[in-house]
Amino acid sequence: MDLTTSPLGTRMRAEVEEVLRQEILPRHFDYVDATAQGGPSPGWLKQLRTDAKAAGLWNLGLPALGAEDPGTRLSNLEYAPIAELLGQVQWASEVFNCQAPDVPNAAGLLPYVDAYQRERFLLPLLEGEVRSAFAMTEPAVASSDARNIATRIERAGSEYVITGRKWYISGAGHPECDFLVTVGVTDPDSPPHRRHSIVLVPMDSPGLTIERDNSFLGYTRDGAELQFDEVRVPVENLLGEQGGGFTMGQVRLGPARLQHCMRLVGACEAMIQLMRHRSESRTMFGKTLSEYDGAQHAIARSRVEVDQARLLLLEVAWLLDTAGVKAALQKLSIAKVAVSEMAMRVADRAVQIFGAKGLSEDTPIARWYAFARVFLIADGPTETHLRQIHRLEAAPDLDLPPFLER
Repeated sequence: MDLTTSPLGTRMRAEVEEVLRQEILPRHFDYVDATAQGGPSPGWLKQLRTDAKAAGLWNLGLPALGAEDPGTRLSNLEYAPIAELLGQVQWASEVFNCQAPDVPNAAGLLPYVDAYQRERFLLPLLEGEVRSAFAMTEPAVASSDARNIATRIERAGSEYVITGRKWYISGAGHPECDFLVTVGVTDPDSPPHRRHSIVLVPMDSPGLTIERDNSFLGYTRDGAELQFDEVRVPVENLLGEQGGGFTMGQVRLGPARLQHCMRLVGACEAMIQLMRHRSESRTMFGKTLSEYDGAQHAIARSRVEVDQARLLLLEVAWLLDTAGVKAALQKLSIAKVAVSEMAMRVADRAVQIFGAKGLSEDTPIARWYAFARVFLIADGPTETHLRQIHRLEAAPDLDLPPFLER
C-alpha cells in the first residue's frame, strides 16, 4: 500500500492551507453571525469562491473528473489531507466548491447523465452556480434500510409523477438549492434492489413544498422537510435506467463517506489544539489545567485516536483509488464507525475541558459535538454499518491451526 502523495497533491494542499489561514479563519465568526438562524451566506464568500476558482482550487473533491481533465485532478488519497484541513472550519469547503452534499451528488451524476442532464444539472453544479440536495430519507419509515423508501415515482405518458414526503434533506433548505436528486419507487413488483429509481427534480416544480426546516440538536444545517404532491417532471429527468436507483446511489457513497470522515478528523485535530490552549491558559486551584492528569489524559487519548483514524482513512482512500467502491465497502463501514465514535469522544472531552464555554457559540466545539452525534446516524447508523462489516468479513477457516484452539 503506497500512501505517498504526488507533487500536485502536495502543492494544492499547501495552497489550500494558505487560503485557509489568510482568508477563511479570520472570517469564521463573521460567517457564523451572518448565517445564524438560516440566514444567507455573506457576500464576501462569493469573492473567495471566485478567487479559488481562478487559482485552480476548484472541485478538488471529485477525482472522477480526472477522466475528463487528466493530470489536473486529485486522487482520493491526495484529496484526503485537504478534506481534513477544510474540516477545521465548518464552511471552508464551500470556498473551493467541495461542500456536501454537492460533491457526492456530482460524483453520483457524472457516470449517468446524458447530454441534456449534463447541461441542465451537472455543469451548473460543477461551476458553483447552484446547489443541490439528495432526497432519500423519509419520516414514516426506517430509512437506514433503503428498501423501505416509500415515495412513489409513477410514469404518466411523457412525465414522472412523484408523491411522498422526505425529511432531514441536507442542502434542500439552502437558498441556492436548484434541484433534488430524488429516490423513489418506480417498480414496486420488482426484486427489492430493482424497485427504486432516481429522478432530478427542480426546486421550483409545482407541488414541491418545503414544509419546515429541520435542525440537529438545535443547530440548523439547511436541512428540510419536503412534501411531493403529484410533482411532475419530464421523463428526461430520469437518471440512468429505471430501477437502477440503488446501484447509482452506491456510486456517491464512497467519496461522501470518506470526505465526511476526513473533515471530522480535521475538526477533531482543531479540538485538540483548542484543548491544549485552554489547558495551558486556565488556572484552577493554583495550577493550570495542563498540570492535572485529567486534562493530560484527555488530550493524549484524543491524539492517539485521531492519528489512528487518519491512517485508517488514508487506507480507505488508497483502496477507493486502486480497487473501487465495491472493494472498499467493508473498509468504508469500518471507517464510518470508528471515526464517528472517535469524534464523539474527542468532542465530549473538549466540552469538559472548556466547561460552560464549550457548550456555547463562542467556540465551534458545541457545533462539532452536535455533528459528531448526528454522524453516528447520518450516512447509515452505526448498527447498519456493523451488520455490513460482519457480513463482509471473510468466512472463517474451518481447519484452525492447533495453537489457536485447544
